[in-house]
Amino acid sequence: MDKPIIETSKLNFYYGSFHALIDVNLKVGRNKITSLIGPSGCGKSTLLRIFNRMNDLIDGTTTSGSVLIEGREILGPQVDLVDLRKHVGMVFQRPNPFPLSVFENVAFGLRIRGERRKNVLEEAVCKSLSSVLLFDDLKDKLSLNALQLTLEQQQRLCIARLIAVTPDLLLMDEICSALDPMATMKIESLMLELKKQYTIVIVTHNMQQAARVSDECGFMLLGELIEFGDTKKIFTAPDDQRTDDYITGRFG
Repeated sequence: MDKPIIETSKLNFYYGSFHALIDVNLKVGRNKITSLIGPSGCGKSTLLRIFNRMNDLIDGTTTSGSVLIEGREILGPQVDLVDLRKHVGMVFQRPNPFPLSVFENVAFGLRIRGERRKNVLEEAVCKSLSSVLLFDDLKDKLSLNALQLTLEQQQRLCIARLIAVTPDLLLMDEICSALDPMATMKIESLMLELKKQYTIVIVTHNMQQAARVSDECGFMLLGELIEFGDTKKIFTAPDDQRTDDYITGRFG
């Protein structure tokens, strides 16, 4: 097995006194789509947000254990969070484009990093929009306010905005939950294309989606990672009865 891009060891997380993640041990493979499934409140989104330290924005939280990304510990006060989030990007449940043009949305991260060269920005915008299969649709509409795009286009644009700053990891938290079935299918096809270049970790309530797109799957329950492994095995022959009960609809 190749060296994992993410590895957690005895990872615990608290919201105040509430123990949200309990001794999570996880290894995420490179250039794969890894899905986290489980009932609401099981800790899957909390775990996802740990990978780029988004939980740090919440007062009263405590983290212990180890999280290695590319072999480097990301927990602790010495970590440069701006640099971490440059390498580990996140797309949220509802699209959150900025109230700027399509072009400026994609170029935003590069401008923040000090890039001012017009040709570099134009090339990055073109490449990023092409990566999410938006360039042909929007090449003559780059000055259009991004808020005028469809929800699916907005979600693709948010992914393009991440890709422009060349991350290693893409975190996706329920990114299809606000989309209709046809738009969901298109985003899933995009995920499969993007995994050729990126490692993707998704949180989803849609077990059919996890089965369709992910290579590896983790089932979480009450803050514990109950089972993790090959998606086909998790869905057809899980080792833990609780996993089988959830997947077959006995609870959740």
